[in-house]
Amino acid sequence: MSVNASTEIASKSAAAIERARAEGRPALITYLPAGFPDVQATIDAAVAMAENGADVIEVGIPYSDPVMDGPVIQAATTEALEKGFRVASIFDIVAGITARCDAAVMVMTYWNPVMRMGVREFSRRLAEAGGAGLITPDLIPDEAAEWFAASDEFGLDRVFLTAPSSTPERVTMTVEACRGFVYCVSVMGVTGARSEVSAATRGVVDAAHEAGAPRACVGLGVSRREHVEEIGAYADGVIVGTALVAALGEGGVPAVAALTAHLSGKDQG
Repeated sequence: MSVNASTEIASKSAAAIERARAEGRPALITYLPAGFPDVQATIDAAVAMAENGADVIEVGIPYSDPVMDGPVIQAATTEALEKGFRVASIFDIVAGITARCDAAVMVMTYWNPVMRMGVREFSRRLAEAGGAGLITPDLIPDEAAEWFAASDEFGLDRVFLTAPSSTPERVTMTVEACRGFVYCVSVMGVTGARSEVSAATRGVVDAAHEAGAPRACVGLGVSRREHVEEIGAYADGVIVGTALVAALGEGGVPAVAALTAHLSGKDQG
């Protein structure tokens, strides 16, 4: 099956982003590592995000060699692994979240855990848990044939990344391979909250739109409401991770709820 043929499959994350667009705002996409500080807290924090304005929720599978994660997320994933997190627990977490809220739930994962379980088996279990799809930071479309087949079979979204260094040809290939949205990395390097939005951000989003992406969302470095408003002027969604992980570690679920409400503007009435 060709990549483009799969666009007939309904996309949960696309629907969530389009609902936000219909309300005249960028979608808020929030991230937490699975199993931090424990499985139930991950579920409760994700539901609190949904209740306070998050449209799409990313749950990251802890990984022993995270090439893209900054120190805050690395510390959280290390803690989850030390407490015994297992990859199979991701399906319990996704099911626990989707049973309690309507947000689209995406799993972010390096590709090795998916391959170890089996791409089709992982996809089947994710779909059964109510998951929307996968964000795969270290998988490129050229090497994703098995994932294309499984995501089409089980109706899952697939999100690949573009960056300031991506060539026009690479951006086009990535856009055509994605279903749901394109993840636009705004800075080179690892994740982490920053005081200012990277100057390269708009260029990455514009390149994705010019290549035909109906939904281009920005991640890496977003931490404040003004970032959301600034990026939302040209992007379809804004992705926040490190700031929320820090909030969960420091203040638990109430802190996550409060920060999500601030980022979404719900705390302003």
